[in-house]
Amino acid sequence: MERAIESAERPSHARPVSVAASLGALGIVYGDIGTSPLYALKETIKAASGGHAPGREAVLGSVSLILWSLVLVVALKYATLILRADNRGEGGIVAMLALLHVRHAPARSWRALLLVVGLVGAALLYGDGAITPAISVLSAVEGLKVDAPGLAPFVVPITIVILIGLFSVQRRGTGFIGRIFGPVMLAWFAAIALLGVAGILRDPGILAALNPWHAVHHLLSAGTHVSFGMLGAAFLAVTGGEAMYADMGHFGRGPIRAAWFSVVLPALALNYLGQGGLLLASPGDAENPFFQLAPDWSHYPLVAFATLATVIASQAIISGAFSLTQQAIQLGFFPRMRITHTASHEIGQIYVPIVNWLLAIATLGAVLAFGSSDALAGAYGIAVSLLMVITTLLAALIALQWGFNPVLVIAANGAFLIVDLIFFSANSTKFLEGGWFPLVLAAGVAFLMFTWRRGAMLVEAGRSQRREPEHAFLQRIEERHVPRIAGSAAFLSHADEGVPIPMMSFVRHVQVLQERVLLVTVKTKDIPEASPDERIQVIPVCENVDRVILRFGFMESPHVPAALAEAVAEGRLAGIDLDRLTYCIGRETVVASTRKPGMPAWREEIFALMQRNAEETASYFCVPAQQVVEIGTEIEV
Repeated sequence: MERAIESAERPSHARPVSVAASLGALGIVYGDIGTSPLYALKETIKAASGGHAPGREAVLGSVSLILWSLVLVVALKYATLILRADNRGEGGIVAMLALLHVRHAPARSWRALLLVVGLVGAALLYGDGAITPAISVLSAVEGLKVDAPGLAPFVVPITIVILIGLFSVQRRGTGFIGRIFGPVMLAWFAAIALLGVAGILRDPGILAALNPWHAVHHLLSAGTHVSFGMLGAAFLAVTGGEAMYADMGHFGRGPIRAAWFSVVLPALALNYLGQGGLLLASPGDAENPFFQLAPDWSHYPLVAFATLATVIASQAIISGAFSLTQQAIQLGFFPRMRITHTASHEIGQIYVPIVNWLLAIATLGAVLAFGSSDALAGAYGIAVSLLMVITTLLAALIALQWGFNPVLVIAANGAFLIVDLIFFSANSTKFLEGGWFPLVLAAGVAFLMFTWRRGAMLVEAGRSQRREPEHAFLQRIEERHVPRIAGSAAFLSHADEGVPIPMMSFVRHVQVLQERVLLVTVKTKDIPEASPDERIQVIPVCENVDRVILRFGFMESPHVPAALAEAVAEGRLAGIDLDRLTYCIGRETVVASTRKPGMPAWREEIFALMQRNAEETASYFCVPAQQVVEIGTEIEV
């Protein structure tokens, strides 16, 4: 699997490994997994010992299980294998779907099934995004109870205040927070490593947990119920590992790997070993071993530091949800939404208001409904474990598409798939304990994605029936002597052939046509960014009428005026005054109809509601409002 296939389908996008990039990866990529020591071993020990003071074998087995889960799932699968499945340097479930070219797959084909599986995976990220801030911040604030049990009633209110503040600042941009992510998380990893060393010195016998036999032996001898409980709890230690792949486009695989192997993995291993050493020496500290590692005088500062680290982890999850939404919109899986660029010089600095507040409602609801990190542990993991199963499957298909040896692909990905399925099975037992929560959220998101995609296909089918061929339409208006008035107009179209419906309606109602006409189509490619050579295509239709096809990648924000200005500057669009160009845009009203085959009426009504509340076309394509003319049309689905 180490041999790369050098082809046009898989160009090299390696980036140099720099200290700055690796430091940035510490904050953005590893915030979630870096704060998992707050709760992962605590929950695993509880599962292994049934809530009683843990015995020596339970401690060794739990620590060994977590350490080798980090090695197998994160170090080997993600860092070594999955990071190779990049889409021109970009990673994530949407990038995988783009690589597999399933977006326009015909119905009832195997590629259409892959699209369904991939969209479910994307939806699972939203479920994970709602749980991660809740359990992370709760687990940090719960550190107050170590020295002051009387503060227990204030843990949830404090957590809610912190989370409300976090979601509230999103609209102002997070550039400043982003700049301190790396240094703060570097200090965090140094702190948990030092705490771990102190714990190991309490009982160096914990180093025996480096032997995987302790994990295997305890799982085999503890009974199915206990073993599944331990596996589900230990999985909490690797949630966040998927961020390595999702955020690969921000830093490159080299810096992400360097940060993992040089800082994150050693710090996590030392801390888990340290917590285990503490429990071997003092089994009564199992209630909160992470904070018990620290000296008494440092508990409150450590709570504050842990809270800051969990806020950083939560911020990375929220920013990831914004980025995922932008990609899904570009690829046609979501309706257009208002996207604000809070800092053009910062990577991924966008704000999607509706996603922000829906995520806030879900996160705050999780805190209020579950009330503690222990209760939330039951809800956490099932969505991520299913996402990891999907990621492994898609990565195998990508490797086969790129021409890797099928035997090696099946052997490598098959082995990791078995591990993923074991963890998913273990987490599935927590469904009634709260695992239903992220799955319900994911199911809702997936339903909306499928409804939007199906509805958009029905609308496009309706448009295509009404469009006329360009030459037939232009010949008819010439035969009818339709006046050509001074000026130029750009008619936006969803298709790259036929006359745009707004143009047909304009001529029918106004009985004139501008002297200079552009038929503008915006297309999204299955790559992160379109190259300058393929960005603009100008196709002459007839005298003074040109079709302009603008191509953008799924990581780009389409800016139509800027692209047209580039074409004018290159001399490819003569006679166009961009300051006086009129943009004619269709304003479609979708009407649910029982006369046409399509979706059930209730689902068509949901699609129509989504369509009515989508971002205005002009705003989404950055067209100046004073140059826009909207032309209404009604389409039945």
